[in-house]
Amino acid sequence: MLVRVGDRLASAVCGTQVIVVRPPRKAVTITCGGEPMRPLAEAPAEPQGTPVDTERGTLLGKRYIHPEYGLELLCTKPGAGTLRADGVILEIKEAKSLPSSD
Repeated sequence: MLVRVGDRLASAVCGTQVIVVRPPRKAVTITCGGEPMRPLAEAPAEPQGTPVDTERGTLLGKRYIHPEYGLELLCTKPGAGTLRADGVILEIKEAKSLPSSD
């Protein structure tokens, strides 16, 4: 799937929704809960079925990254499914520490 900055994606099997902050350098398959994510406009209003991949749920407001591909997603609606790109679990991006203002 080729995604662009600003694309909104939704899971078919759980409530997870994300926005693409940084697109990948190549076409990847982005999944959540074991099923491919769909553009928000094409996703069902209610999740269908149950997620089979629930190793790590998604958290509201967290950024999920795949450093090798350059992919970065922002979670806008949490869910029980695990975000993956080409089968690799996406990591939560750590916040950068700001310098102290002594």
